[in-house]
Amino acid sequence: MHNSNLQGDPLHFINRINKQATQNPEKIIMRFKDDKQWHDITWGTVQQQMNQLGLALLSFDLVEQDYIGICANNHPRWSIADFSILQIKCVTTPLYPSNSNEQSKFVVNHAKIKILFVGDQKQYDMAVAIFNECPSLQAVICFDELVDLNPDVLSYHWSTFIKLKTGENEKIELEQRLNNKNMDDILTVIYTSGTTGTPKGVLLDYNNIAAQLKGHDERLKLSGNHSSLSFLPLSHVFERTWSYYVFHCGFVNNYLDDPKLIKDTLNEVHPTLMAAVPRFYEKIYGAIFEKVETSSLIKKAMFKSAMFIANKRKSNKNNPIALMLSPLHVFFDKLVFKKIRNLLGGQLQMMPCGGAKLAPEIGRFFHLLGINVKLGYGMTETPATVSCWEDDDFNSDSIGKVMPNVEIKIGERNEILVKGPMVMKGYLHDAQATKDTFDTSGFLKTGDAGYIDEQGNVFITDRIKELMKTSGGKYIAPQFVEGTIGKDPMIEQVIVFADDLHFVSALIVPNFEYLAAQAKQLNIEVTKQSELINNPKIIELFQQRLNELQLNLASFEQVKKFTLLNEEFSVDNGQFTPTLKLKRKVIHEYYAQTIADMYNNSRNDC
Repeated sequence: MHNSNLQGDPLHFINRINKQATQNPEKIIMRFKDDKQWHDITWGTVQQQMNQLGLALLSFDLVEQDYIGICANNHPRWSIADFSILQIKCVTTPLYPSNSNEQSKFVVNHAKIKILFVGDQKQYDMAVAIFNECPSLQAVICFDELVDLNPDVLSYHWSTFIKLKTGENEKIELEQRLNNKNMDDILTVIYTSGTTGTPKGVLLDYNNIAAQLKGHDERLKLSGNHSSLSFLPLSHVFERTWSYYVFHCGFVNNYLDDPKLIKDTLNEVHPTLMAAVPRFYEKIYGAIFEKVETSSLIKKAMFKSAMFIANKRKSNKNNPIALMLSPLHVFFDKLVFKKIRNLLGGQLQMMPCGGAKLAPEIGRFFHLLGINVKLGYGMTETPATVSCWEDDDFNSDSIGKVMPNVEIKIGERNEILVKGPMVMKGYLHDAQATKDTFDTSGFLKTGDAGYIDEQGNVFITDRIKELMKTSGGKYIAPQFVEGTIGKDPMIEQVIVFADDLHFVSALIVPNFEYLAAQAKQLNIEVTKQSELINNPKIIELFQQRLNELQLNLASFEQVKKFTLLNEEFSVDNGQFTPTLKLKRKVIHEYYAQTIADMYNNSRNDC
């Protein structure tokens, strides 16, 4: 059953996994840290556990294309469970570990998830809390062997589940499913936020993933032995599809379950590849320049000289000046840039970057350091990349050039439209949303406005869709967050900000009549509204209210900073449309400094 299924498309993802395991059973392919030690997993072990897990899953009478969920932090068992689900022709359905119980319940019920894999105690407790409200859910399987299982819910630890007694029927069924796999089968459904806060399930098949494997082979041309560090959540399309590509190539994937440990882990793993979101680069960039500013005059001069030489050499690389500057560049690279690269493990060669906009100066800076950051653009609906920077001569203001086998054109309102074999099948149980997302010629409407220059570089100029995206790559539905907060009687109006920012902030106009009554109860004596909104006790009161109102929001959706305003948004001041819709751009421009202050005073917040 484990080697006979190599017929069919060689880029069928399960064919790629099985071929790698068959040809390289002793090769280390996964690494993870447990009890302060790094542990290796070979292709042979991956294959063995895939098969054991597949047989155990089939004992639950799962039919082809049933949905199976995974809600866990990054771990080899996440990927092995994923592979096993695919091997039995079921559909992997990731859930964010940061989801609230309500959000998780929605996904489980919408997809009719039959089995749910979870990681630690917190995720297991979530599964237990929603279990009785999810009719389709049969069992919960825990990656963490130390999770305290609830006897009222059918639950297993990983090591127990893979050893479930199975018989000949399951073996025959697994063999048949391996032999009957099809490129048109649904591989995964990934839920992405809708503008109203209701998630949409993006249906991706094996053709979509195969197209991306092929396209990345042509564009990246990676060879040799590489090691990648997986620290972005595997529940997100970016890290998941990047990890697929790592396995497709046979590179080692190192798993980090806590992104807060990234600094130390880089110098333990020394990866050559790593996918990251703009927020990662922003933090490193900011830390470096902050350190330079507090350095001695000599160190400042060395850094500025290194940057100057690197810039000159890069801008003149096709003429004799570059050759003349090479000895100086080697000197400063060793003295300055190498030390910075060592902070990132010292071996990084290429870093895919996606999920949000990267400031051009930050992208250029990393290239001057000698790290090939490749900014890409894509959506869950296109399993990530449809355009990306090339190795040389890329325009850092752009989102790169179109990937192989992708067609991009500009439609009405300058909307970027995408077509190709990587574009999704549609949205689960939502024919209308699927229809609305495609134009009459079959192009996917991205919701982003932009243009393509004469050199083929793609640029984004505006966001047509309402959805916001943080610099950490998280989608925020502003109307949903605003509706959640704005229902409180103490709040008259609220507008949130998150696009290309590292957390959600808000401008809040209080209900001053209500607030005055609250102030009286708190024995706060003020004569002006401006004094009221700046009073520490009032600000603390709002913070307490926000904490209560946001309990059912995921952590990345929650407003972390807010400012109380003295003036309402209105049609008269140009901040409301005649139909009483917020003019986000106008408000953002008017309060630009106020918004900036919320982030400038929160440098290390995430």
